[in-house]
Amino acid sequence: MRIEDEIKQPIFRDEYQKAIINLVYTTGWLQLRQATAFKSFGLTLPQFNILRILRGQHPLPATVALLIDRMLDKTSNASRIVDRLEEKKLVTRTVCPANRRAVDIRITPAGLDLLQQIEDSGLLDNAIPKGFSEAEARQLNALLDKIRTEDGATPAVPSCE
Repeated sequence: MRIEDEIKQPIFRDEYQKAIINLVYTTGWLQLRQATAFKSFGLTLPQFNILRILRGQHPLPATVALLIDRMLDKTSNASRIVDRLEEKKLVTRTVCPANRRAVDIRITPAGLDLLQQIEDSGLLDNAIPKGFSEAEARQLNALLDKIRTEDGATPAVPSCE
């Protein structure tokens, strides 16, 4: 459905304004779809994101600073998310032997199994409509990358180190 129909706004100042509104609306739409889907696995989208980061690090540990740096949503509270994942026995936390102020975070076998279940469910395959060609996906990726890099627009991520 067209953005004009979705938000009941027939006129925009220009195509740039329309594109930004469309991007923000579509982001929310995708997040709502994913949140609903992940709920059936007992996860939130940020929790899923952290589990995927930890799987990518596996068997090496990660720190909270590394998780924050790699998270899709930089506004999420990574420490609190790790707390919840630890309660669910999906991650472990241990004090780093080399630096007692740092904490090593690792994904557990249960966390790896849950990610596999999610992938096997096909949940991740439904984010973009089936009618999207690979060329269209490539074009969309290029345009989104351009938005973030046009003016050096990617904000710096504070480091805990």
